[in-house]
This record gives sequence, C-alpha cells and structure tokens, in this order.
Amino acid sequence: MTGWDGVQLWDGGDEDEVRARLAAGADPCMPLGHDSALHVAAEHWSPAVVAAMAAAASDVDCLSDGRSPLWLAVHGRRHDNARVLAAAGADPWQPMMAGWSPGRLSLAGPEPDLFGTAPAGVELSPAEREAVALAGELGDRLQVDHYDGTGLLCVAEIDATEAIRRLDGTPMTEDELLAHYDIDVDEDPDPGDEHDWVWLSEMNDLLLVGVTDVPGGCVITQPWGYQPQTPVVGRLLSVGTIAYGLYANPKSGNQGSTHRDGETIGWDLHPGGAPWSADTSQMILLSYLYRSQAPAYSCAFVGLRPVDARCITGPADHWVLLPERDYWASNAV
Repeated sequence: MTGWDGVQLWDGGDEDEVRARLAAGADPCMPLGHDSALHVAAEHWSPAVVAAMAAAASDVDCLSDGRSPLWLAVHGRRHDNARVLAAAGADPWQPMMAGWSPGRLSLAGPEPDLFGTAPAGVELSPAEREAVALAGELGDRLQVDHYDGTGLLCVAEIDATEAIRRLDGTPMTEDELLAHYDIDVDEDPDPGDEHDWVWLSEMNDLLLVGVTDVPGGCVITQPWGYQPQTPVVGRLLSVGTIAYGLYANPKSGNQGSTHRDGETIGWDLHPGGAPWSADTSQMILLSYLYRSQAPAYSCAFVGLRPVDARCITGPADHWVLLPERDYWASNAV
C-alpha cells in the first residue's frame, strides 16, 4: 500500500508499518483521517516515528485546518516531537491560528525557551501573560473529576442577586424545596444538613438552578442538566456584559456558547477541546491553557476567578426556581 489507509491513529503508531509505507512512497502530508499522517504523528506518536515521517514529508510545515504538525505538537505539549520537527526544518515562527505560531504558543507553556530566543515582536502581551499566570492556579481550583451532565453559565460583572432578578427566579430554602418536591425527610435515606443538597439531583428539574457569587461575577449551575446554557438564559444574563455557557453532554462531549450584551454570538463551541482555525486569538490561548478543563475554560473566558469548584458542583449559594418559558427561543429577549 502506498497511502496511509489502515494505519492506526491513536495507538502510538507501528514504527515498522510506518517505515514500510514510507518505503513504498507514502507522503506523510497525505490525509490520515481529518489531518495528515504527520499531524497525527506529531501529537500522538513517538519521536522515532515522527523523525522518519518528517524526513520523508513533501512539506514538513504542511497545513491542515490552519495549523502545522509542529503547532499540534506544541499544543499537545509533545515537546519531544516538537524538537524533532524543528530539527527537520519546521518553522516555529510561521504565523498561523490567529497569530499563534508554534513558537509564540510555546511562550505560554512550561518551556518558553523551547525554540530558543523568540524574534522581536512575538512576545506575549500583558493580558496574555496575566492569563498564563492565572491558568495553573485556576485549573487547580476548578479541577473536577466528574461533571458529565452539568450545565453552567459563567457571567461577568453581575452578582447572584442581579442574576436572579434578571431571570425572574424564585429563591428557595431547603424546607421550601422539600415541600415543593413533596419530599419526606424521614423517608430520605440521606437528607444531609443545610449545606448538603445532593438529593436535589434526584429531582432532575430543569427549572431548578443554582446561583453562586464568585470573584468577577457569578455562575449559574445545574449539576444534572443543560438549562444554564440555553439561549434565553444566556441572553437575559449577558445584557451589558458577557457570559459563557457550558453543557457537558454525556453523549457528545462539551458544548459551549457565548453571549454578549443580550445576544448569542457563538454556539456549538468546544471549551477545553482542540481549537479550530476560525477561533479567536483568546479562544486559541485558552484552549492551550485549559486543555480538557472545560469548566475552568468557561470561567476564564469571561474573567471569573472562583476560589473553589463549589460553583460547579454545588451546593450553590442560592437554589432558584425559574419561571416556565421557552428557553430555546431564537428571537432576542
């Protein structure tokens, strides 16, 4: 076979198989799934495989979805492969991905000297340096082992009281919720104390959300559903500010949305996932800093700085019943 059909994508690559394909004339820049074979190797395979493929590549800097194999190696923190590609002639400073060349992206990572001294004019801005400094701290604070099924809306510059007012919600005490859902505490095997609301998840009520104040704004949460990131909630709470919604869909993965000044401006986004060529400079940086950390990405996007993960997992500062309405309405509110 002269192409890459049948080569395994994610198991690290069979070096003997790779060398056989190369000997048969396979170009590593040919497609292997969504990306070229060299792109896949840069992020997932060993340096030995990458070196063999780079030596045979028609263009070691071939682009797929706007980024080179070297860029993927840096973004995936495969610095071993990044060094191999650079030694094979890949250009660390070739502009791509909203201005984030592989080398400039590396300046935001754990090895800012990965490619030696950066050329003049590619240094990080003060805001970008601040984002990098915050990332490790925020990522640690918001590390959550399991959040599948959780919905969030991170809102800048308004507090929980204002969020509840905008939503026309009704704050509920524990006793009121027990009565509302007709729960007999004597029959509840683990009712908990006034700070333990785990039993609420059993209600599975999409009209019940948590609202928690955090530094920089507030977070709307629903550990069992998508309601916080529905379009109407996002538009109501983003008037005069910005909000980022997340639903950790157990079936299809993390889904994000952005809302600014009462309008939904982004939908079907992928917080914590791989960036796309159409992403903004901010989104690309955050995708690198918060890889596989969707809740932290969502908070960082709007400038929130929670002190712990309670705003994600609960118990919230306030549990609020929302009024009945079409929360998926597409018209402006």
